[in-house]
Amino acid sequence: MGCSCPPLADAACLALLLLALSLACRHHHGCAAATLSTASRWVLDESGSRVKLACVNWPSHLEPVLAEGLGKRPVGAIAADVAAMGFNCVRFTWPTFLVTDASYSDLTVAQSFQRLNLTESLAGIRVNNPGVVDLKLIDAFKAVVSSLGEHNLMVILDNHLSKPGWCCSNTDGSGFFGDTYFDPDVWVDGLTKMATMFAGVPNVVGMSLRNELRGPRQNVNDWYKYMQRGAEAVHAANPRVLVILSGLSFDNDLAFLNSRPVNLSFTGKVAFEVHWYSFSNGPEWSSGNANQACARITAGITRRAFYLLDRGWPVILSEFGVDNRGVNTNDNRYYGCAAAAAADLDLDWALWALQGSYYLREGVLGLDEVYGVLDWAWCRPRNDTALRRVQALQRPLRGPGLAEAAPYTVLFHPVSGMCVVRRSPTPSLTQPFQLSLGPCNETEAWEYSAQQQRLALRNAALLCLRAEGAGRPASLAVSCGDAMARWGFVSDSKLHVAVNATSSAGSVGDGLLCLDVGADGRSVVTNPCRCLSADNSCDPQGQWFKLVSSTRSVVTKQTMLAQLPLKLKDWKIRSF
Repeated sequence: MGCSCPPLADAACLALLLLALSLACRHHHGCAAATLSTASRWVLDESGSRVKLACVNWPSHLEPVLAEGLGKRPVGAIAADVAAMGFNCVRFTWPTFLVTDASYSDLTVAQSFQRLNLTESLAGIRVNNPGVVDLKLIDAFKAVVSSLGEHNLMVILDNHLSKPGWCCSNTDGSGFFGDTYFDPDVWVDGLTKMATMFAGVPNVVGMSLRNELRGPRQNVNDWYKYMQRGAEAVHAANPRVLVILSGLSFDNDLAFLNSRPVNLSFTGKVAFEVHWYSFSNGPEWSSGNANQACARITAGITRRAFYLLDRGWPVILSEFGVDNRGVNTNDNRYYGCAAAAAADLDLDWALWALQGSYYLREGVLGLDEVYGVLDWAWCRPRNDTALRRVQALQRPLRGPGLAEAAPYTVLFHPVSGMCVVRRSPTPSLTQPFQLSLGPCNETEAWEYSAQQQRLALRNAALLCLRAEGAGRPASLAVSCGDAMARWGFVSDSKLHVAVNATSSAGSVGDGLLCLDVGADGRSVVTNPCRCLSADNSCDPQGQWFKLVSSTRSVVTKQTMLAQLPLKLKDWKIRSF
């Protein structure tokens, strides 16, 4: 009926939350009242500065046609929690029939739940959100959008399917134009009505034309015919919003645009979206070597969708996510690879999903959503560790208006969502600088020379990353000329960063040593590289590090050279 635990954004931290939201606006993380546009691959605000969409999906397209969770928590509390978790927008789903079919559009919330015999959920809504009980379904939808706006959250309206229900299958009648429930004229009418209805709502910044086109009828010619028609209809009714186009095959395929771009009457408002889950590739992650799977699958999604970034189009990863219980091997191995790609490309994205449970899904009352950020009761994060690693992807790394520093490299550890930072503040001749994982906004500014295979600090180029041996902490040192300071990428995934210790006179027998995380879960060490190829039984993600480019300001610290002991600073530095 309700949630006995305190909301994430309780009174004690509300002031901090509001300050954080204000800073997010100032640093281009996104503001609810922004009118967005596109230029090249970037989403921009009115000043021409980048806005990174870091969204979470919130469904309102299932049989009750009400935003999930309103029987568990007040809508304002849920919206506050979304903001407190660092998301700046919601991909809010809706079914076409909500606005085109009187058997839904004429219903109140109470009537919708009563006809589905959802007595307990309706009782919870009466307790937690009494103001929506007697509203028409579309007015309840508007109320949620309004609450999200009050918490400085942008909204992308996603036309998820036609007839309310769970999505998606090839045979559900909502897959492609001309299917049982997917009349193109009705669809365009629905898009036009929604675009018109929300034209004056400032936090509605985009409309996704259709979720996961699919099924035996799908074909490229009809995609162009109807998606272009839908895009024109939305833009004509509401020229302020971004128009977001999905691809074929459950939104896994936009490759056809490589040879035939869209032809629209307007510019500066178009983006594309793609979905990427572990199950998009069947059991490849668990049945094969994770490095080889990562390389093969990333190349595939780049060929089908991410290539558009280089063609000057924004591509939003509008659905991705994992089983947050951590028990799904396929998901577990997929996540580090997907996060590495998202960080490397600095993608806009929308996580699946917010909801901890459903009113009704596929005939099951109160079904637990294991992909949900929130727990079943909508009280707290389902998995704090999983949330923290997603939060690492929320901050933009580069783009228009973010040239705060010359480009530098970040050493990102995808599976933890942390970056390599300095550990030892005061080195000595016998104790070099050591490193650990820490918040990515506290990263060091690294430079990587592919020719010299050297990773050095940009503000203290005499100091390079060095392996000290198997099982030992990696360090920052001035001895940069031998094999223990030459770093290369030694697996198909390009995520194993390693030295060849057999080339070093003092380390014969160690072989390839990869960056790794120590037993304490924080220290950065080197260990023999594992799971490089063939072996499908081990998980390499602890040794996965991605070198990512950033232009964000680096936290001001005393220069590394200034911290060196006087005797060390006076050394003549040479290569060996």
